[in-house]
Amino acid sequence: MRKNYRSLSLLLTAGMMAGALAGCGQTSATQTSPQVYTDTSAEVYESPASAYESEAAPVCEEPLLGAERKGIFDVFSSSDNASESTYSYTAPDYPDITAVPEYNTESYDKPDENGFFITQGQPLSTFAADVDTASYANIRRMIESGYGSSDISPAAVRPEEFINYFSYDLNGPKKGEKFGVTTEVATCPWNEEHQLMFVGVKAEDKLDGEIPKSNLVFLIDVSGSMDSKNKLPLLQKAFRDLVDNLPDEGTVSIVTYASREAVILDGVSMADKKTIKNAISNLDAGGSTAGEAGMEMAYRIAKDNFIEGGNNRVIMATDGDLNVGISDPDDLERFIKAKKDDGIYLSVLGFGDGNYKDDALQSLADYGNGNYSYIDCEAEAHKVLVDEMSSTLVTVAKDVKFQVEFNPAVVNAYRLIGYENRVMDAVDFNNDKKDGGEVGSGHTVVALYEIIPVGAQSAIDLKYQQVESSAVDTGSDDFATIKIRYKEPDEDKSQLLTFVADKEKFTEKPSDNLAFAGLVSEFAMLLSESDYSGTIEFKDIMKAYKELDYTDDYREEFYDLVRMMAKRS
Repeated sequence: MRKNYRSLSLLLTAGMMAGALAGCGQTSATQTSPQVYTDTSAEVYESPASAYESEAAPVCEEPLLGAERKGIFDVFSSSDNASESTYSYTAPDYPDITAVPEYNTESYDKPDENGFFITQGQPLSTFAADVDTASYANIRRMIESGYGSSDISPAAVRPEEFINYFSYDLNGPKKGEKFGVTTEVATCPWNEEHQLMFVGVKAEDKLDGEIPKSNLVFLIDVSGSMDSKNKLPLLQKAFRDLVDNLPDEGTVSIVTYASREAVILDGVSMADKKTIKNAISNLDAGGSTAGEAGMEMAYRIAKDNFIEGGNNRVIMATDGDLNVGISDPDDLERFIKAKKDDGIYLSVLGFGDGNYKDDALQSLADYGNGNYSYIDCEAEAHKVLVDEMSSTLVTVAKDVKFQVEFNPAVVNAYRLIGYENRVMDAVDFNNDKKDGGEVGSGHTVVALYEIIPVGAQSAIDLKYQQVESSAVDTGSDDFATIKIRYKEPDEDKSQLLTFVADKEKFTEKPSDNLAFAGLVSEFAMLLSESDYSGTIEFKDIMKAYKELDYTDDYREEFYDLVRMMAKRS
């Protein structure tokens, strides 16, 4: 029987909460002169005489439940003042035991899994772009901390965020176009009667990893719930790393919120990195969480420092436990929708465990022109905020929507894997008043469809519309037509791109793009107890992974997570 975890707080064991703290090294103190940052409309913040300059520590190096775990990547060279860090994957010695907390108030929410649609009756699949990766990193944290399959909430597993966590070899956009599209169809690995269609979209990247002149507001939760090593201390390391890698042109502001909001910095030049990092280092956690007041202040500061034609963004960092002001996800949605019309984008960074509110943070990102990442260690922070800086912090297309029209002469039925939170009505595709998703510079979006081909034993025939579904004649042997609708960041009228997945896209031997994405979706289906996972087992994923031609550090880590789940199942 399927577990029901809809918005359910998990009841787990207290022993894991200490283990999940791996990755938060301490900072050493260096004395500097005190500095005062003021704002006439908010609390005045006075930094103490000692500001902390961080010394680099290996990523996630602390022992986890007695096992020596070096984390997802060893850091061979890294410092707060270095512009580059070098990471290399080393398989950790994860614990074999399942050790989960006894009490936990983490909350998750996800609609029911997408099912199959008969192409003749509903040929259009429409959904908003989603470049979030939080679900994968959060589940990784659980697995590394000792969770077994039965301990993971299915609602916490969003397959599209698993798939989109990784990089793929995709076609770039043609000259004058915003997106390039890569399509491929092959036999479905978990059901040989079915097929798997890969749709990969890559946005233009004119920034070459850099960001334009920017107005960034760091909105940082310093409430009492952030007072643990994998929350505020890790957050501080992440933001100092980001500051070191920012260009000198632009401004940084810092707004904190606990029992009340405070403006720590207001429009400080990015060139003054020492002042910014000192302010970050001096933050302390305490008090309740007045998230609404903090967001109000952050958006006001962002508007005051607005750069016409520049990159204006609030970066919110929190565990999502908003216990004062707005805390209901529906209220958060209404609040944040009212703020995004000012041309200010939102990035949401989640931290910590135990009281983590994934449902609230996902709502904020989805409805605030933003993206959502979960930071479980320094390496993930570096990946999101430094390695992927331009795609995380710079939007090149907003309200991005996809609509795939399947050909009933070839495709009997289909189902979209994941994107349950982003599915849209077909008529909303052409409605510019309906929000889509935001895509950053060079960002990629991958979607997978499981297809029942016409003539398959499991194909569904319609008695009154056709004698048999294979008799449908559309005059085409294409699999599908893919449409992308998007707006330029500073425009309100959308543009349309169209691509075709023709019969030439079918291959007997899938590329590493499709093969690996299929393995990731299998893993997500197993963890979420999918109704469509068939006879998949973790060992099958491990075996198929060994046949891939291309791997990298992140894919190797994925394999290791599968291996650990296989040992615990």
